[in-house]
Amino acid sequence: MQASKLINSLKFKQVVPGSYEDFRVSLLTQDTREIIDNSVFIAIKGAVVDGHTLVKTALKKGAKMIIAQEQVETGSIPVVYVQDTKRAMAVLSSYFYAGSSQALRVVGVTGTNGKTTVTHIVEAIFRAHGEKTGLIGTMYRKIGDEILKTKNTTPDIITLQRTLNKMVERGVSTVSMEVSSIALIQGRVWGIDFDVAVFTNLTRDHLDYHKTMANYAHAKSLLFSQLGNSYAHNSDGKIAVLNIDDPIGRQLEHDTAAQILTYGIKQAAMIRATNIEIHSQGTDFDLQLFEQKWHLRVKMVGLFNVYNILAAFAAAYASGLEPSAIIQTLEAFPGVKGRLQLISSPTKVAAIVDYSHTPDGLLNALETINDFVKGKVFCVVGCGGDRDHGKRPKMAQIACNYSDYPIFTSDNPRSEEPQAIINDMLQGVPQGRTVATFVNRKEAIQAAINQACPGDIVLIAGKGHEDYQIIGAHKYHFDDVEEAQAALKIKEQES
Repeated sequence: MQASKLINSLKFKQVVPGSYEDFRVSLLTQDTREIIDNSVFIAIKGAVVDGHTLVKTALKKGAKMIIAQEQVETGSIPVVYVQDTKRAMAVLSSYFYAGSSQALRVVGVTGTNGKTTVTHIVEAIFRAHGEKTGLIGTMYRKIGDEILKTKNTTPDIITLQRTLNKMVERGVSTVSMEVSSIALIQGRVWGIDFDVAVFTNLTRDHLDYHKTMANYAHAKSLLFSQLGNSYAHNSDGKIAVLNIDDPIGRQLEHDTAAQILTYGIKQAAMIRATNIEIHSQGTDFDLQLFEQKWHLRVKMVGLFNVYNILAAFAAAYASGLEPSAIIQTLEAFPGVKGRLQLISSPTKVAAIVDYSHTPDGLLNALETINDFVKGKVFCVVGCGGDRDHGKRPKMAQIACNYSDYPIFTSDNPRSEEPQAIINDMLQGVPQGRTVATFVNRKEAIQAAINQACPGDIVLIAGKGHEDYQIIGAHKYHFDDVEEAQAALKIKEQES
């Protein structure tokens, strides 16, 4: 694409100098590490780094045009000045990558808990339907069977548009995407044409960023208020899938112009689960769609997974799939790595690894385990450093109230002292209650499994699918599943 054509997508701009030698753009980027000859570099004012200070580096590496919102020195290289480079980046990336989301069915999922599970179930449903699928989320980006690493739950807008463009080129028809609250506030999904938007729930998380629950709820609402405002007769229209058992879900009905499909368990939703029975092998329940009803036996355990299944069913149904075909996939779906992932052992001690890093997530996991455990419950849990301090005592209290043996340890301490984080957690321990503490997460997991007896379950909470631990400024390999398997193996050998 020619540079002149690219920047013409920006309605309001000043180009300095007014005339320049046009060129074919090789790359659009905000990252100087990516730059090649004939790149266009966008200077973004970030929380840590101001891209305007990197313009000289970008020019040395081959950038041939700069997009900026502050004065920069570039010699003879043209600068396009705009009011807001983040907004310009959204417009430019959509234009450069041909608005790829418009050629795809895009299902966006937002909420505190359940995003990863719902997006994976949605992907499985459409794959079983014979479509080539894409997935973007916390664990990775996925194009068909190819898995690409990701830094954030929702990537920056250029990475996102670039990924969607690759999906179109490779024949993907449906993509399921996790949409984080921070991404919504930062405009990382501006220009993405969502067809279905799903809301799971809202509980305490990310208050280090949003400061208040009202701000957090507003961030989530942006996905629905930006879901289009047209009932065009030549399209299927936009659909908002809302959990109306959550007060915010009911509020979102007023924040969107899209057609609404509700789901729930407690309220009289359009899609509802009844007669729920949770057991160690999965969950049985009746799924009701208006006046139709089916009995399901799924392999995932827990009430919150029933909500996740309802959300995924609703998204697929809203997209035009037949209920019977959707249900067939739901009953075969094995679950997601690090989401109530069961690790069994001949010792009859079981470990469960779960990404329950919020108070509500931890409560859901422990309540689910308590529904079917035969023995005692051990809970190994920590809290992340440089994140919301307020949830630390809350998670500690939940661990004490819903497990027999709470063990506090490190999660990703980042720049904080691990023991200081544990001390914050100890403030939530009820008077007279005893807990064990291990700064070393590996030792905590080993101690829990060593103490457990046949019939007991050890919940290892917080990190789930993650295969690393961030200590200080360094990232080290660490996988809760691997550590649990190793500890169970040792226990088996000793017995």
